[in-house]
Amino acid sequence: MAHDRVLALRPDLAEAWLGRGNLLTALERYDAAAAAYERALALKADLAEAWLGRGNLLVKLDRHDAAAAAYERALALKPGLLEAWLSLGNTLAELKRFDEALAACDKALALRPDLAEAWLGRNNAYFKLGRYEDALAASDKALALKPDLAAAWLGRGDALFKLERHGEALIAYDRALVAGPDLAEAWLGRGNVLTELQRDDEALVACDKALALKPDLAEAWLGRGNADAKLNHPNEAVSAYRKALARKPDLAEAWLGCGNAYSELARHDEALAAYDRALALKPDLVRAWLGRGNLLTSMERHDEALAAYERGLALEPDGVGLQGLRLRSKQNLCNWDDFESECSHLIESVAHDELVTDPFAFLSLASRSEDQHICAKRWTRRYQQAREPVWNGEVYKHDRVRIGYVSADFQEHATAYLMAGVFDSHRRSLFDVTAISIGPSDSSPMRRRLESAFEHFLDAGRLSDAEVAAKIAAAEIDILVDLKGFTKSARTNIFTRRAAPIQVNYLGYPGTMGADYIDYIIADPTVIPPAAQRDYSEKVVYLPDCYQPNDSRRRVAETTPTRAQCGLPEQGFVFCCFNNNYKITPDVFDVWMRILRKVPGSVLWLFESNAAAPANLKQEAERRGVDAARIVFARSVPLPDHLARHRLADLFLDTLPYNAHTTASDALWAGLPVLTRIGETFAGRVAASLLKAIGLPELITDSPERYEGLAIEIAQRPEILQALKTKLADNRLRAPLFDTKRFTEQIEAAYLAMHERFQAGLAPDTIVAEDRAKA
Repeated sequence: MAHDRVLALRPDLAEAWLGRGNLLTALERYDAAAAAYERALALKADLAEAWLGRGNLLVKLDRHDAAAAAYERALALKPGLLEAWLSLGNTLAELKRFDEALAACDKALALRPDLAEAWLGRNNAYFKLGRYEDALAASDKALALKPDLAAAWLGRGDALFKLERHGEALIAYDRALVAGPDLAEAWLGRGNVLTELQRDDEALVACDKALALKPDLAEAWLGRGNADAKLNHPNEAVSAYRKALARKPDLAEAWLGCGNAYSELARHDEALAAYDRALALKPDLVRAWLGRGNLLTSMERHDEALAAYERGLALEPDGVGLQGLRLRSKQNLCNWDDFESECSHLIESVAHDELVTDPFAFLSLASRSEDQHICAKRWTRRYQQAREPVWNGEVYKHDRVRIGYVSADFQEHATAYLMAGVFDSHRRSLFDVTAISIGPSDSSPMRRRLESAFEHFLDAGRLSDAEVAAKIAAAEIDILVDLKGFTKSARTNIFTRRAAPIQVNYLGYPGTMGADYIDYIIADPTVIPPAAQRDYSEKVVYLPDCYQPNDSRRRVAETTPTRAQCGLPEQGFVFCCFNNNYKITPDVFDVWMRILRKVPGSVLWLFESNAAAPANLKQEAERRGVDAARIVFARSVPLPDHLARHRLADLFLDTLPYNAHTTASDALWAGLPVLTRIGETFAGRVAASLLKAIGLPELITDSPERYEGLAIEIAQRPEILQALKTKLADNRLRAPLFDTKRFTEQIEAAYLAMHERFQAGLAPDTIVAEDRAKA
């Protein structure tokens, strides 16, 4: 090195040691560089440039406090040292001393107003302050002065990304890469924005480009993990997040990613620990509170979930969906503090097109069909917009109609209990039926039954949405049926890619998807009256009797438990409701308690869907003047045993605004009459549909007064109850509700009508399926 030759002649020349230090820093020989700066300063303590070089080295070593002190020494010696002001500003921003950082940048600009790098420093400080509009303005100032400054394009892209102006951010990152093709952070930014745009394969490529340039860039491993997670590759995501953490153990977002991936893999303890690490590092990380809340909800630890959602809301009051999640947690707990005002606020917010709740959580509120439609459309616009279709408009010509059912619930699950008989009964002479399983296998008897029921069974649980859609298109599925909708584990983005010519919303979600890529919803005239069609984005396909399928092979255990075994008194009328606890509202409970007070010796037998709700419900009973001992709880047992214990109850009391669905058909199948109150929305009209299909319309009421009065009358007049049970027993195997073969033919007629319209070049329209049994 030239400096070595000079030093051989003049070992006491401080400026030569400074030059040596600068060169060694550029060569990343940091120990030798530090020694060179120390020698320079030992020889000439007032050499401002040596303090500047020492500060730059300390920044490389992530010793920002010491770097700031070095820059300040340099500036004390030489206040006009422009580079020192600039570097001090950037370092103070890293130390979160933002006001001082901005002041340092202003000092640099006072010395040289056209210094683009000083505006870039302001961009950096504003960005770290979360003042993204100001950061954007500062980057634009820098670019006006120096249009090819790659770092300024990067800063612009980062600010636009935070402002959710993703298209513009992508352009900015691309401009950064034109100016600096080896700028790893610009590749990373590109990857992050592509992930948000759901161009996940491209995002993965961009993150890999960043890592090829900077293998130790922790944020690029984080970006890669996020892309893997979006591609439904949770194991690969965990691996990437772990590599990020190996390089930067305090990267809170990587711990968050681990939590999300572990949750997806049902590794709950590890997920919870990861969320806690993220929050220990960054207590204001809202997405970590959200992830923690979602995980605890899936673990039925609703009191802890509620606390997590409340922390998230305190940090971000307008956080997307957080208000709905918080309220659903309270509903799960039957915590009704401020219930009416919170429900009213949520409904009003949705009516004003605010993203305060997801559509599924919204169903359990006393909202209108119109409100639910607004909620679904808004959610779809935000998260599930239509994208480039994989089906290219072909009109398939097959000997049989190809149907694909998409579900995460091909296992021991309510959807499978309802649909299994239909899957068994599809006529293979007319239909080629495929299961697209997007959930895990539980290796249960139900899973084995379903795998044998379908001609084709695609286990797509670990395929990306794009891969699943491509396989569906390659199989030339004619009609693709979504059995999930907005419910847990849904994969709606398979449908946004238009994987099939005809796409149908059915069974899993009792409401509209609010999406133009879903053509039909299967219903019946009770759950969607003709006048309500305006509140559905889909065209309605009407089945003649009831939209809900039932499996006539469901086994009821022969042995009935004793009342004592179930915690019930030996005498007295038993009202029951085995709905999930979140469906119980204060208004419904008020009516139930009045019923108990007017029927001496009666009890209310409820399902314990989580451990915390019973205490709250018993307390609410006491507040209404009912002995808490009269509220009895049933825990989860295998389905045949659950059906058998219905024999101990006398009358099932339904809920509103969200009715019993599968729980109502369970009760009717077990021989237990169901009393319902019909509502306005799909979710509040299901039990009425079931009762009509079983021939018991007299158990449908239209007001709380009639509901209460009829419950009391049935309890006080044994002959009425006996007549209802006799009628139910007579109708059980004769009425349409449990006639699986008849139902299958009806839904097949609906599929054929959809298919025929499409084959004729006609757009989707309302369809009334024929009932061959009546023909």
